[in-house]
Amino acid sequence: MPIAGRPGQRLSIFLAIWNVHVNRAPAAGTITNVEYRPGKFFAAMRERASLENEQNVFTLSTEAGEMIFKQIAGLIARRVVSWKRPSEQVVRGERIGLVRFGSRVDVWLPRGAEIVVKVGEHVKGGSSLIARWPPKRTSNRSEGKGSAETEANLAATGRPS
Repeated sequence: MPIAGRPGQRLSIFLAIWNVHVNRAPAAGTITNVEYRPGKFFAAMRERASLENEQNVFTLSTEAGEMIFKQIAGLIARRVVSWKRPSEQVVRGERIGLVRFGSRVDVWLPRGAEIVVKVGEHVKGGSSLIARWPPKRTSNRSEGKGSAETEANLAATGRPS
């Protein structure tokens, strides 16, 4: 299911009440937009939470291109908090906000990203590798040479769904 008409794949990370709910930047780059969307408070593990629950939607410009990730409130978690604003630069794993008590994070990975985390695997915010996303090729790079892959790290602690 594309987000905002963009092809790609969604990686959802559920955070149980006993998990740490500080969210981290999945990659280094510049935050170009943060959009607060009021909404409902369905259980965060439910599919419809991604579309209907209260959330902050971040757009992040990286060396590999633009990516989107969301902080999503849940049944008990009824507040999403962002500490970052548009035009701020972030490093991979930097704290960007929190969701209070039981929530979810969606990371929208563009086409070409390779998801390396498995369903049900426990991951740790800021350090667990969840995907590899090769950088865009630019015309000033010689053919066959490129920089190291951009690795999108986990945006929060929890279990992928």
